[in-house]
Amino acid sequence: MGGTPSECCSTQLIDGDGGFNVTGLENFIKEVQLKECGLSYAVVSIMGPQSSGKSTLLNNLFGTNFREMDAFRGRHVLNATFTYDHFISQTTKGVWMAIGAGIEPLTIVMDLEGTDGRERGEDDTAFEKQSALFALAVSDIVLINMWCHDIGREQAANKPLLKTVFQVMMRLFSPRKTTLIFVIRDKTRTPLEALEPVLREDVQKIWDSVPKPEAHKETPLSEFFNIEVVALSSFEEKEEQFKEQVASLRARFFYSIAPGGLAGDRRGVVPASGFSFSAQQIWKVIKENKDLDLPAHKVMVATVRCDEIANEKFSDFTANKEWCQIEEAVQSEPVPGFGQKLSVILEACLAGYESEATYFDEKVRTSKRKQLEEKLLQLVLPAFQSVMGHLRSGTLEKFKETFDKALSGGEGFSSAARECTKLYMAQFEEGCTDAVIEQAKWDTSKVKEKLKRDIDAHIAALREAKLSELSKVCETKLDESLSGSLEALLDEANDQTWPAIRKLIQCETEYAVSEFSSAVSGFELDEQTKEKMIGHLRDHARGVIEAKVKQEAGRVLSRMKDRFETLFSRDADSMPRIWTGKEDIHTITKTARSASLKLLSTMAAVRLDSEPDNIEKSLSIALLGPKSNSTITDRSITYRADPLASSTWEKVPSSKTLITPIQCKNLWRQFKSETEYSVAQAMAAQEAARRSNNWLPPPWAILALVVLGFNEFMTLLRNPLYLGVIFVGYLVIKAVWMQLDISGEFRHGALPGIISLSNKFLPTIMSLLKKLAEAGEAPQTNNPYRNPADGSKSFGSSVSANGSMSSTSSSVVFPEDTANHSNSSKED
Repeated sequence: MGGTPSECCSTQLIDGDGGFNVTGLENFIKEVQLKECGLSYAVVSIMGPQSSGKSTLLNNLFGTNFREMDAFRGRHVLNATFTYDHFISQTTKGVWMAIGAGIEPLTIVMDLEGTDGRERGEDDTAFEKQSALFALAVSDIVLINMWCHDIGREQAANKPLLKTVFQVMMRLFSPRKTTLIFVIRDKTRTPLEALEPVLREDVQKIWDSVPKPEAHKETPLSEFFNIEVVALSSFEEKEEQFKEQVASLRARFFYSIAPGGLAGDRRGVVPASGFSFSAQQIWKVIKENKDLDLPAHKVMVATVRCDEIANEKFSDFTANKEWCQIEEAVQSEPVPGFGQKLSVILEACLAGYESEATYFDEKVRTSKRKQLEEKLLQLVLPAFQSVMGHLRSGTLEKFKETFDKALSGGEGFSSAARECTKLYMAQFEEGCTDAVIEQAKWDTSKVKEKLKRDIDAHIAALREAKLSELSKVCETKLDESLSGSLEALLDEANDQTWPAIRKLIQCETEYAVSEFSSAVSGFELDEQTKEKMIGHLRDHARGVIEAKVKQEAGRVLSRMKDRFETLFSRDADSMPRIWTGKEDIHTITKTARSASLKLLSTMAAVRLDSEPDNIEKSLSIALLGPKSNSTITDRSITYRADPLASSTWEKVPSSKTLITPIQCKNLWRQFKSETEYSVAQAMAAQEAARRSNNWLPPPWAILALVVLGFNEFMTLLRNPLYLGVIFVGYLVIKAVWMQLDISGEFRHGALPGIISLSNKFLPTIMSLLKKLAEAGEAPQTNNPYRNPADGSKSFGSSVSANGSMSSTSSSVVFPEDTANHSNSSKED
């Protein structure tokens, strides 16, 4: 057993007990390379009575090496050593198979166990029917070996065999015709032309006697079988003639599958790659004693084999080196030529499937091919999605980069957006074409739409950011230009302040709008959007003014005090005011307060709409106007008579109100209380100035002093020493007066002057004594030509002369005071 097809391999397919040799069949198919044949193969089987020379015929007809009976080889001679057991051992058991040697196409030859065998018993026909049914199901040509002397006999040995064949044929439901070749063995002198009609008549009678299903009651034999009759001479008696006749019959098996050949009907043929599985399943169904529906069996075999082929091709694809490299590469970056490369690999895989499954049932083959294709495409789908993802993200990044460069280069926003979008959407289309797999009809429009949405979203976000940035720049410029000018205008609050503010906001806003319109021209905004943004810019300008005025309104009290102090404490030349006693403090105070009130009325409300109001008039009447002479005792009447006893201004909406009337009243009260001190100080300074300018006593007091002090005056004249003491005392007091600046200290009031003099008195006295001591030592150290003795004399003489001592002391001790005194005298 075994070998190449030319060596006539033989294998037992089914043993005598009905066991199917799966392993032997698989090895046989591999050895003869059956799977590569497709539909180009034929199966021939032989039936007949036991020991009728079936194996001998097959060995001579096909060159096989089935075991033969020695009697038919012409080498065995009956003698005492030939036993029945030896005879039994030489017969075929079960079903054997081999390959016809030198026959094209490849032909499988099956040798079946003989019928009516004595070893199985007369009644045991189960295996006989099963093997016959199996042979009819798998064979294209069935040889029926029969003896020539059985033709025309009622009790012929072949009649049970024919009945068995026709009975099992009813269970096959086969769509094709099987060729039955009746081989007449040991032909006599009776010509074949005489034997064939008799044989055909016997066969027809057997066919008519076989029970049939309703569907085939009237079906002729020719619908199921092609009947052929051949006759062979005796192998023992006419071996040469037998071999010539066999050779002639052998020639008919060449190209038997061609149209018109012995196996020309190929409708129910199972492809060679499915033969093993088909044979196993047929025998399984036969053993289970079920009806064998060959068309359904063919579909089942095709389903199983196509599944196996598809799974094999799928495994080959997953192990494909190029596919593995592509699958790994797409995880990190797009693969150039992805679609073309995968299309080639997929096409090769599907072509391999088609090549192996081409002979199976078309519907099953097509269905399984579709399933394999779907399975393969499902496998490569993640890689395709990765490629599309890389393509989309890469295109988006390139778009962003190019778009930013275009904007940096000064190109208009909208034109840059259009050009870049058009360019990169076209590039994406090219990338999609490169990535599309030929076998897959995947729609890339969703990825394209996603990219378009991403690009549009980026453009919209960038547009919004750019417009917001431009708006913010214009708003910042507006803030800077309005804030500084507004603060200056509010510092000079008067009747023209708000008209000036309105003019300021109009000029600055128009300038900002002009700049903004020029800056956004490249965005190609529609008129509605543009007007909306310009309106927002105008609103922002008004908001800046309102916010700034509101902020300044919170500091109005401080501003009022600053303005009051400026006007009250400084003259028309902005020089500090000196209260000499000639100024009209009441008028100055009223003027300063009026200016502060003007500031308060200016800050009380926002007046950007040129609508008239009576805020200033109400404040002037209520806060500066003369008090009414009538006495109002009823509080309710007093409340109604007060124009500031309200939380709103007449003709001014609450949204425009910065300081309510009642708040103005409270602020004015606080303002007056905090500025009263400055007024009081001014009045005190003025009074002090008057007093310092009138230090001499009244004339009547001088006359009284002269009259009442006449005696004391005469006493002084009689004693000149008193005059010297008085003169020295006068000089000392004058020096202290000048050092302490007593008149200046009392200029700001009596109490502050006393406190200041008390702090300066003692240090001033100590300073004068120190200077007196230094002046006393000066003559000795500063006169080098003076004689000490003369100095002593001089000292003595100065002591003796009263007047000269006083004069000298005065000149030495108070040199600076003398100068100060002269200056003071000049000022006076």
